[in-house]
Amino acid sequence: MMKRTQNAILLLLILFTFSCKKEIVKVTKSTPNKSTIKYAKGFDIIDDNGVKRLIIKTAYQNSKEVFEYEIRSKDSNKTVVSKNEVVEVPIRKIVVTSTTHIPMVELLNEETSIVGFPYSKYVSSEKTRVLIDEGKITEIGRENSLNTEILLDLQPELVVGYSVSAADNSLTTIKKAGINVIYNGDWLEETPLGKAEWIKFFGVLFDKEKQADSIFKVIETNYIDAKKLAEKSMKNPTILSGAIMSKDIWNLPAGASFVAQFLKDANLNYLWKNSEGKGSLSLSFESVFDKGKDADYWIAPGYFSSKEQLLKSNPLYAKFKSFNTDNIYTPSTKKGKTGGVIYYELGSTRPDLVLKDIIKITNPDLLPNYKLIFFEKMK
Repeated sequence: MMKRTQNAILLLLILFTFSCKKEIVKVTKSTPNKSTIKYAKGFDIIDDNGVKRLIIKTAYQNSKEVFEYEIRSKDSNKTVVSKNEVVEVPIRKIVVTSTTHIPMVELLNEETSIVGFPYSKYVSSEKTRVLIDEGKITEIGRENSLNTEILLDLQPELVVGYSVSAADNSLTTIKKAGINVIYNGDWLEETPLGKAEWIKFFGVLFDKEKQADSIFKVIETNYIDAKKLAEKSMKNPTILSGAIMSKDIWNLPAGASFVAQFLKDANLNYLWKNSEGKGSLSLSFESVFDKGKDADYWIAPGYFSSKEQLLKSNPLYAKFKSFNTDNIYTPSTKKGKTGGVIYYELGSTRPDLVLKDIIKITNPDLLPNYKLIFFEKMK
């Protein structure tokens, strides 16, 4: 009997030991890569078994190269060699190169980390303008012609650059000098929320991912709520956009562009919604007039800021219904104190406010107490 009991106990111990080993194997098993990006197509943030990677999938137009960076804390003692470039965070000295970067940095309360900016005249934000005026942010040339000598003297930890169609020569020079350069392709995103989600890109760099996620969730919720509100309207006003910017060519948003997405989400009948393309269309004046002469609203007529300017450019603009009913709205008249158009700086970060502006213009009863942020009736 004693021997049988001992054998039973031995069997239980063996089973217990095996089950513990099985559990250990289960716990240490590698987990799949987890992305935190929902809308943006041009970048990703991956947590790969505790290793954080920032991946830039679209650095510039038609870019086929993917750039990967391993994100490490400055407090980390990790010495493992990485196959990717390593960026230590939080970044304390940064150069940004587009006005669209400024609001995202500010929302994370990191504007004092900016040490350089190209052609700062067009920065509209009051907080960052104060830093520029106090000499705390240095002018580093123009966006397409950075002064590499001044930039290198600043010794930033990171330069966040952008380029239209190829790697920027001045940024390549800076990188060769040992300063980290990361391309930001927020302007290439095809949806309003995709553009806004690039705040998470800056969240990683400043080691403020939770704050960036929280800020974006508020913007996302506000956008979706505004979209649902617009869906309640039985009105479906017709929309014209763009203007003649050179010769007889009228440029307006293509049907799959992010601007057309705004109009769709505002529950509007954009007259070119079924056109192909994600950028802009280049059409003749005659074709636009035939289709858009009776449009209820004309939103964003190019860079024009007054009806007088429109008529001086082309007297035929007076034949459009929206011109005669005073239903032309433009973002180009609302500027910062040094002339930068606020929409071009803040609009990408706050698509929820852009959508509310469009709803207020076309269905004012839905937002009775809302005041326009970016747009203004053209006079």
